[in-house]
Amino acid sequence: MATEEDLVPVRSTHSTPSVFGAGAAVGLLGGMIGLGGAEFRLPLLIGLFGFAALSAVILNKAMSLVVVLAALPARLAAVPASEVAAHWTIAINLLTGSLLGAWAGATWAVRMRSSTLYKVLAALMVLMAAALMVTHSTTLGALALPLWAKVPSGVVAGFGIGVVAAIMGVAGGELLIPTIVLLFAVDIKTAGSLSLLVSLPTMLVAFARYSRDGSFAVLGANLRFTMVMAGGSIVGALLGGLLLGVFSDLVLIPALAVILIISAIKLARHD
Repeated sequence: MATEEDLVPVRSTHSTPSVFGAGAAVGLLGGMIGLGGAEFRLPLLIGLFGFAALSAVILNKAMSLVVVLAALPARLAAVPASEVAAHWTIAINLLTGSLLGAWAGATWAVRMRSSTLYKVLAALMVLMAAALMVTHSTTLGALALPLWAKVPSGVVAGFGIGVVAAIMGVAGGELLIPTIVLLFAVDIKTAGSLSLLVSLPTMLVAFARYSRDGSFAVLGANLRFTMVMAGGSIVGALLGGLLLGVFSDLVLIPALAVILIISAIKLARHD
């Protein structure tokens, strides 16, 4: 369970420029590969800003929610609403599992010992590094599954993604997009829009579950910190989007994966 230290709403005393700059750096990294970058923000919240694991997850979830809401109009404008609506059954299929997974993941996170949560977060960051390498370094092809196998596979995948997203405080696009492509043979651009439609309600469910825990007070104590860092993440993501394709994926993706692995090692050693 959360320790007494986790339940104390520690207030960050870091300056606004440093908080905004950290958020912008995270957004820039994510934007250059077409993601929000929340997986890079989590180790910063713990290592640089000194938040306990559960507090960092809750703050990361709040920021991820703001970033997804900001990205949603642009994403829907890039892909016609009619095209996204044509795949509504895919979103429902994944949501059936992800909403349950989000509630379960948040419940497990608040009940874990702090030392265990650090190790779980480290393992999930390794998973994110692997997903990053697979998604961006290989050509994904759809799995030829019959409908009777595809639907339950979507529910199970959604549940797992919901758990990971809730425990890490991320939107889950890193896992949702390849899942949609693999299971449902949707092009990656449309898959990106569908992933946001799945991510938003999934994050709201996890957020609602976290709000029932005493450690949620950290958000109220650091609301300004959260909004400043989220604002930096949005600005960084926009700039990163402009740089999309400027740097070769052969260099960028392995470098980002290494950052995640190093961060995972540090988290695993955290007391």
